[in-house]
Amino acid sequence: MTAEKIILGIDPGTQVLGYGLIKVSGGKMELITLGVLMLSKYDDHFLRLKKIFERVVALIDEYHPDELSIEAPFFGKNVQSMLKLGRAQGVAMAAALTRSVPVFEYSPKKIKQSITGNGNASKEQLAAMLINMLGIKGPPEKLDATDALGAAVCHSFQGKLSGSDTKYTGWKSFLTNNPERKK
Repeated sequence: MTAEKIILGIDPGTQVLGYGLIKVSGGKMELITLGVLMLSKYDDHFLRLKKIFERVVALIDEYHPDELSIEAPFFGKNVQSMLKLGRAQGVAMAAALTRSVPVFEYSPKKIKQSITGNGNASKEQLAAMLINMLGIKGPPEKLDATDALGAAVCHSFQGKLSGSDTKYTGWKSFLTNNPERKK
């Protein structure tokens, strides 16, 4: 019997957080759900982080994913934006780790490359490929949802679902791989 895996993909953000869940069984991939958490309505950055944590925990409690795949922050010129994005990603990772869900991280380029064959593909190209691949009825309202779905699909393409850029099974493994964070 072929093992079945449920993968939760997250596209972190402090304005909009995208999520997508897939079930992979016997080489067959099926969409469970995708959507976004709109955070721009909250003025307080810390309240946004709390909402991210709560939504990721709720998704885990509802769908019981085996693994979480998250898009790594890209490096931009705006340090404040990078800091906020890193916090959003960290909170989503912490939510998964508190539920003992292993975390896998992929660069945006790796996600696009694995799905479209082009690491420089646009968000629209990624969405079109995923819509076609998974038989989704029309594009989602926000491309953050398909970006998150892309993280989950990319992870499913990584062989036995264990080889990725980075894997964390808990805070201890995170700190082992990131010794500078112990300070």
